[in-house]
Amino acid sequence: MTTSPGTAPRTPTLRLEPVTPDTFDAACALSVRPDQAHLVAPVVKSLAEAYVHGATAWPRAIVDGDEVVGFVMAFLDIAWNPAEDPRDIRSGLWRLNISAAHQSKGYGRFAVEAVTTELRARGASHAYVTYHLGPGTPEPFYLALGFRPTGETSDGETVAVLDLTAP
Repeated sequence: MTTSPGTAPRTPTLRLEPVTPDTFDAACALSVRPDQAHLVAPVVKSLAEAYVHGATAWPRAIVDGDEVVGFVMAFLDIAWNPAEDPRDIRSGLWRLNISAAHQSKGYGRFAVEAVTTELRARGASHAYVTYHLGPGTPEPFYLALGFRPTGETSDGETVAVLDLTAP
């Protein structure tokens, strides 16, 4: 099957799955391109964070057929800056790792769309993401998906938001 860059192969076998003992090793073995390694934490760190933040983390393997091609983790209903505004509760994309061998095939777009579908189903009206600027930044990817910078930063990363209520 051929696809154009950025277009995920739409097969019934492309899906998000919880990371299980059967997919754990493949998920942890995922590696992004070397020039991206400074931009995203390894999957094993994400899984450790998911364990510690179990109530607010939503980790998933991105699976095509029998192959784990990526990893995505959402955050659910967190108090963004409780000291400033404890009513500011947000959900969004925490991590996205697409295997270097599977980039530019649309898997990242598929994962973000699947996460936003999940967030909508949970009643969220916005999805947030943070990212580093500089060489290799994923900013163009997120802007192309409709995210817009909020003007905020979080731990030195740009914060962007996607309106989930817009058609």
